[in-house]
Amino acid sequence: MLMPGYCRQQVSPIGSSRPDGQGELKVGAERTELYFPYLMGKRVACVANQTSLIGRVHLVDSLLGAGIRLVKVFAPEHGFRGLEEAGAKVINQVDQQTGIRIVSLYGARMKPTPEDLKDIDLVLFDIQDVGVRFYTYISTMTYVMEACAETGISFVVLDRPNPNGDYVDGPVLEKGYESFVGLHPVPVVHGMTVGEYARMVNEEGWLRNGIKARLTVIPVENYAHSTRYSLPVAPSPNLPNDLAVCLYPSLCLFEGTQVSVGRGTDYPFQVIGHPYFVIGSFLFRPESRPEALHPLYEDQNCYGSSLMGVMDLCWKDRRLNLFWLISHYQFWNVSVKDHGSFFNDYFDQLAGNSTLRKQITEGKTEDQIRSNWQEDLIKFKSIRQKYLLYPL
Repeated sequence: MLMPGYCRQQVSPIGSSRPDGQGELKVGAERTELYFPYLMGKRVACVANQTSLIGRVHLVDSLLGAGIRLVKVFAPEHGFRGLEEAGAKVINQVDQQTGIRIVSLYGARMKPTPEDLKDIDLVLFDIQDVGVRFYTYISTMTYVMEACAETGISFVVLDRPNPNGDYVDGPVLEKGYESFVGLHPVPVVHGMTVGEYARMVNEEGWLRNGIKARLTVIPVENYAHSTRYSLPVAPSPNLPNDLAVCLYPSLCLFEGTQVSVGRGTDYPFQVIGHPYFVIGSFLFRPESRPEALHPLYEDQNCYGSSLMGVMDLCWKDRRLNLFWLISHYQFWNVSVKDHGSFFNDYFDQLAGNSTLRKQITEGKTEDQIRSNWQEDLIKFKSIRQKYLLYPL
C-alpha cells in the first residue's frame, strides 16, 4: 500500500545525461509501478496541464488507458492544455479529447470546494514547475493540498526536476505580502522540487490552521539538484525555452515596472526594452497573440537589450541578477522620469516586501542589497534541508 510520506530510493548524484550508464532520469509520473496499483478501484482526480506526460503520452490518457477511474481534472493558471496567457481567467469545461470534466483553479476560485471533492478518493498532482516563488503552480498545489487535508482525501505528488533547483536566492517573502504569487516565507528562488516543497508546506504547518495532508511524493529517479535539466515541454506559454526559464527569476521582477520583457514577441523573458528610451541596440515590437493578449506596449517599437546569447553565463552565474533591474531604474530616473514612476503596484508583491523597491530607489548597490538577504536565506536553507529528497 502507498503510505503518506515518500517512496524511499537510492538517488544517484549524477545528472540527467547519464554517461556512466547508471540509468536514465525518470520523473515521478513515469514510475507507474509505484502508484498505479494504489489507484485501482479509487475515484481519482488530477491537477495537470500540458507538462503532465509519461514519456510522450499525457498522464490523463495513461490513467484512462490503465483502467483507472479518473473523475475530473483540476487545471492551474494557463489551463489544462497550457494555452492561456498569464493572468487570464480560465473557465470550467469538458476536455474534448477525453470527455473528462475540467475544473479551473484559476478563475472564479483558486481552491477546490468540498463539492468539487465530494466524489474523489485521491488527488494526483503532476505539473512541471520552475522553482520560483511567484510562478503560481506551487500556490495551486498548496490550495489543493489544503482542500484535500480538510476533507481527508489523499494527495499524491508525482515529482519532477526543478530546472532552477541548484541554487537558492532572493529576498524571503515577509508577512503581510502574501498573495497568489507568493504564499509562503520562502525566497524568490527556493531550490526545491514540487515534491520537496509540498513536504515543507505540510510539515511546517503552512496549510490553514496548521492542518496536515495525507501526502505522498513519488520521487524522481536518478536526479540531483545539480542536474542540468532541459524541460521537454514549455511549462507555460511565455517560458518557451531553457533560456527563458533560466532568466525568469531575474526578469520577472520587471513585470512590476514599466519595462517590457518581451511578452507578445517570439522571445518572452529573453529581451528587455521600452518605447521611450534606448538602453541597448535591440529593437522588438510586442503584438497581441493568443499567449499574450494586449501585451505591454502593444504595436509599439521597444528599444533595449537582447539576452539571447547569455545561456552559458546564466548557467555559470547561478543567482538572482539585479544588474538589469538596477541599471534600467537608474536610466529611467535620469532620462524619462516624466513618464511616471518606474515601479508599479505589482512590484512589492513579486519581491515579497517593500524593501527591495526602496533600496533600489535609494541607490543601493547590488552587493548591498544582496547582503540584506543573507541572514534570512541561511534560516530558510536550514528549513529547506529537512525536506530535500535529492542530493545537492
